[in-house]
Amino acid sequence: MKKVGSQESQSPSRLIGARIKELGDWRGKMLGRLRAVIKEADPDVVEEWKWSVPVWSHDGIICTGETYKSVVKMTFAQGAALKDPSRLFNSSLAGNVRRAIDFREGEKINEKALKALIRAAVTLNQSKAKG
Repeated sequence: MKKVGSQESQSPSRLIGARIKELGDWRGKMLGRLRAVIKEADPDVVEEWKWSVPVWSHDGIICTGETYKSVVKMTFAQGAALKDPSRLFNSSLAGNVRRAIDFREGEKINEKALKALIRAAVTLNQSKAKG
């Protein structure tokens, strides 16, 4: 039996909003800001909830937003294939596919560079969807 308010019955956007609220500290604020930057970079982004974390997609997964004790991690599904001239990627650098950005308490977000990275991920997804 499904409980009212269970994860299965809530929209991904509500689940993401609830995660931001339940964190109640700098991580919630950071995740909320990252969410806003993603939506500004790609107004057609689709919010999903997979693996108990927020996921943003457009013709495939763009990135996830994971929260840990000391970082908010933005993992780009195809990060290794993206140009990163501003060197935002600072985590998961050894893999062949994913790349991540760890944001720590008090760090500023380079929004211009992050938006460019998000748009590049969307473009890559769209090129793969057509091919």
